[in-house]
Amino acid sequence: MSGEPEAMGYCHCRSCRSWSGGPVNAFSLWKPEAVTVTKGAEHVATFQKTELSQRKYCAKCGGHLMTNHPPLGLVDVFTATIPTLDFQPGVHVNYAETVLPMKDGLPKLKDFPAEFGGSGEAVPE
Repeated sequence: MSGEPEAMGYCHCRSCRSWSGGPVNAFSLWKPEAVTVTKGAEHVATFQKTELSQRKYCAKCGGHLMTNHPPLGLVDVFTATIPTLDFQPGVHVNYAETVLPMKDGLPKLKDFPAEFGGSGEAVPE
């Protein structure tokens, strides 16, 4: 990655929980031009989950790498794959689906922000 992410936070939706293998997914959103695979690019495979999500993973080891979101013009890179990232979450999205309530003082959105097609509605912590 180059530069700074556009946003960082936590997603609680069932799809992200399944993809990340955890009760919550820590995300970092980047402009596509800020993301470059520097080693092993020939092993990067894609699973087209939806029109919104192209999941990228390593076909050699099976590791999950990132999810392209073409309609949003963003790439969600798993924060665990960026050892130098100073993860500073700013929001919880899809909190209505949470299985791990988190009392951290961050805004908790029922679904997505309005600018990404969600309601933008906050839910109480």
